[in-house]
Amino acid sequence: MHTGSPNSSEFRGRIELDIRDSEPDWGPFAAPTAPEGAPNVLYIVWDDVGIATWDCFGGLVEMPTMRRIAERGVRLTQFHTTALCSPTRASLLTGRNPTTVGMATIEEFTDGFPGMSGRIPFDTALLSEVLVEHGYNTYAIGKWHLTPVEETNMAATKRHWPLGRGFERFYGFLGGETDQWYPDLVYDNHPVPPSATPEDGYHLSKDLVDKTIEFIRDSKAIAPDKPWFAYVCPGAGHAPHHVFREWADRYAGKFDMGYERYREIVLENQKRLGIVLPDTELSPVNPYAEVKGPNGEPWPAQDTVRPWDSLSDEEKRLFARMAEVFAGFVSYTDAQLGRVIDFLEETGQLDNTVIVVISDNGASGEGGPNGSVNEVKFFNGYIDTVEESLKRIDKLGSPETYNHYPIGWAMAFNTPYKLYKRYASHEGGIADPAIISWPKGIPARGEIRDQYINVCDITPTVYDLLGINPPETVRGVRQKPLDGVSFKAALADPKAVTRKRTQFYTMLGTRGIWHDGWFANTVHAASPSGWSHFDKDRWELFNLEADRSQCHDLAAEHPEKLEELVALWFEEARRYNGLPLNDLNVLETITRWRPLIAGGRDAYTYYPGTADAGLGAAPEINGRSFSVLAEVTVDSVDAEGVIIKHGGAHGGYVLFCQGGQLKFVYNFLGEQEQQLSAPLAEGQHTFGATFTRTGTIVGTPTPTGDAALYIDGEQVAARSDLRTHPGTFGLASAALTVGRNNGSPVSRLYRPPFPFTGGTIARVSVDVSGTPYVDLHREFAKAFARD
Repeated sequence: MHTGSPNSSEFRGRIELDIRDSEPDWGPFAAPTAPEGAPNVLYIVWDDVGIATWDCFGGLVEMPTMRRIAERGVRLTQFHTTALCSPTRASLLTGRNPTTVGMATIEEFTDGFPGMSGRIPFDTALLSEVLVEHGYNTYAIGKWHLTPVEETNMAATKRHWPLGRGFERFYGFLGGETDQWYPDLVYDNHPVPPSATPEDGYHLSKDLVDKTIEFIRDSKAIAPDKPWFAYVCPGAGHAPHHVFREWADRYAGKFDMGYERYREIVLENQKRLGIVLPDTELSPVNPYAEVKGPNGEPWPAQDTVRPWDSLSDEEKRLFARMAEVFAGFVSYTDAQLGRVIDFLEETGQLDNTVIVVISDNGASGEGGPNGSVNEVKFFNGYIDTVEESLKRIDKLGSPETYNHYPIGWAMAFNTPYKLYKRYASHEGGIADPAIISWPKGIPARGEIRDQYINVCDITPTVYDLLGINPPETVRGVRQKPLDGVSFKAALADPKAVTRKRTQFYTMLGTRGIWHDGWFANTVHAASPSGWSHFDKDRWELFNLEADRSQCHDLAAEHPEKLEELVALWFEEARRYNGLPLNDLNVLETITRWRPLIAGGRDAYTYYPGTADAGLGAAPEINGRSFSVLAEVTVDSVDAEGVIIKHGGAHGGYVLFCQGGQLKFVYNFLGEQEQQLSAPLAEGQHTFGATFTRTGTIVGTPTPTGDAALYIDGEQVAARSDLRTHPGTFGLASAALTVGRNNGSPVSRLYRPPFPFTGGTIARVSVDVSGTPYVDLHREFAKAFARD
């Protein structure tokens, strides 16, 4: 196979006066071609799936497709990630540590430092950028999460979108999560609505698999021998845990034993399968409950498990159902991915496809101690209550919820490890499932490998398998060396020793370092703890060769070894842009300045027929006073449809016409639709809605105040008890649209997309300056008259 640049850039022909006497050379001009027999490459990246979830790793969730791949390859028992989504994905695709490539955290929390800018430098090329220059077709399908929030809109640069980073086709969502029933879809470089609705049987997992097969088939129909690289990233099992009820019902009663008993059952399975050492122990479900912060802060309640025996029967029923829905979601997605494997087998491609399957981090604890039917509450500083969730227990997984299981299941799905996603200091955040299969090139079948491997080692290994030397330049940019090392030898020989000796970790204020089997870590609550004072952190020391679940702290017994590893962590952090450390709380995070393309304004104007304005582009209300004004011509009092909406079913506002009425609804956290309405009349009008903040509800972060509805400057309805979100409408499915409700419906009074008919919308303005509505209307009317 190729070991260098795939094509010569130097012209080697001969040029004379007459073309008849000249000799052409297509080398510098023809598209690159892969060597004969080059394998396809398929990356499957799961989301928030702990190592104790799937049956092929000892878990109780049935995964026939993952089991099928494992039976044709190897499972990695000591595979490690970064403990968070964006950093793992950046590390996977570049073969470098996440801080090397500016991805110390997720794209929503980026900052202006080399290690956490959220922008992968062009001197650290992605695998896609390399393979496309070696004659591969390249496809990205599903979750991306490698573009800064401020660059995910139609006015922003597309330099860090998939098509700007070596992928020829993209179909999926740019952010960290999305509604599985009403996803925020982007097709290549532009947003598109889903092809159907949940009522029609739509689900994102099926849609993504359909596109994966379509992309591959389109190319193979023309060039059957051309290899491809497909980066397939379903949303499962990240919240929201959305799935058809019949899939959740397959697990009815399967989790009634509770999360502590689940851990015991699965640990025995893992020992039997050889996933963990025979004498592996389980830590307590709250291993750091007594730890205090530097100023006496208690361990965060959001990161605390409620013991199963302390729950009421109703709470147990709710928590078990949340696990059933999650399991059904993951199994359903596994079944959809099975269609990709079936397609490859039916078309004779499966044996010559390198398949890499990983989860991007451990199981997620973001559901908190009680779980949630609406994760938007978490992003607004609320802990969901059991009482509220019980009201919707029969709706879990449906479009009416945005659900997440309680943190006890995160501990269970990470068995036997401590803690969960966000914690790079402990195996529960970083030790995850991984499978590699290539029947034509890797002889192992159904075997396991115990070598210590990090996500940054995957792509160097794939280069090794393909016979490609990492290029010195890509697109004319000289490349930094890879941080990861190949473990190709270990795939053939379970006793092979890799060249890997050290791996450092940092994530949201937590720290760890592995070196020759030893692991040192800090005890520090992860962001959004806001603890700071990192110099006061207590360090622990574990021998992972004998104690993978970090149950026996050896810091007191081996102080010299601990001192050595702490010094090594700082050395590695300086080498790989690992500083500064960041455990900012939610308020500190959202108030830090970022270069938003739409930032710095108080007034925004939108027109019908334009693309959705999502997070980072739409005006952030964040509990402030605001006004909405719309120029609308009503041809008939029967006009209906959305004029403007911002948000979705789990929080937002919408101005719309229905049943001869102009209506405004503010949906508070998916719990209360606060409505104002007034009769419609034909003609040219200015419609308006306002919220004027007057205070905060005592004992809560909830802003409250006066709301009013206006027609042509005249107040036609009002209320003085409107509640609004203190923060965001959500990280997904919360875009602003004009003339229709793309995504989930802000109000249950209509079915999306509910386009505006029976008139025309000229434009809509949103103002967050706090200017009185009467003044805004006056200026708006002047502008209307000029038009």
